Amino acid sequence: MKQFLIFTVKTLVLLFLLLVVLDFLYTTVYLQSSNRGKIDYVYNSAARDYDVVVLGSSRANNHFVGPMFAEKGLKTFNYGMSGGHLFEASLLLKLMVERKYTIKNVILETDLNLSNEQRAEGIAAKFLPYIHNSEITKNHFSAEKDFNELYYIPFYRYVAFETRIGFREIFFNAIHKKTNHLLNMGYSPLGNGKGNMKNNISNLKPLRNKYYEEIKQLCEDNNINLIAVMTPMCSNTKGLNYFEKVQQLYPEIHNYEKAVEGDQYFSSCGHLNDTGARLFTSVIIKDFFNK
Repeated sequence: MKQFLIFTVKTLVLLFLLLVVLDFLYTTVYLQSSNRGKIDYVYNSAARDYDVVVLGSSRANNHFVGPMFAEKGLKTFNYGMSGGHLFEASLLLKLMVERKYTIKNVILETDLNLSNEQRAEGIAAKFLPYIHNSEITKNHFSAEKDFNELYYIPFYRYVAFETRIGFREIFFNAIHKKTNHLLNMGYSPLGNGKGNMKNNISNLKPLRNKYYEEIKQLCEDNNINLIAVMTPMCSNTKGLNYFEKVQQLYPEIHNYEKAVEGDQYFSSCGHLNDTGARLFTSVIIKDFFNK
């Protein structure tokens, strides 16, 4: 029995040490990467200078055409992330501020994402390699119910989110394989193929959102002009009064839900195609940057 206990203890100690080593190796790779996605592109960067930074979900990523801002002489990057929530947008802006980015304007897509304060698992996971190296990342996750496991158990986060930050992603980071996330100044154009052209957002309710409030405060503290906007939806959407509720809650958010109309401009009910995005971007440039 004694030998069995000794063997068990040794096995557990070796397993723990292995997890520590793997955690260190994985994290080291991520700390050297800056061309796989928008999060590592920011985290492993020095100060940058922007006239316009775009933040939000896919409704930012697919709707604001960076090169069109550049044509107007505005240094721009679209940091919108498909599937992202305001949880991730707030953390990304915190990291930019920490790296002393000079940002004149933040365009924040603030509409459907106001209805929750949850993290988007697939996007939030991309921040987790840095949780031990970044006090800002640690603090941002500190209120999450699984924080203790993510922070204190070696290698746990890489196992729990293996499909996002596990071996495959480590391998591609190690060989410096680039993605298309950083092309077109971060803008991701959609084609004309029609996805779901019906939608129902009747059950969504905008919240006085903690992470939107954080973004507002960050912008105020760092002399950044915040332009919060709601972006277009197709006319077949049920519950479009949601956008009116948003403006009642936050009058400063500009309602552009009807800025582009017609199914020919949409790839799906909630996402403009490239033609529609260019029409929408031209409206935003005209309204905010032609003064």
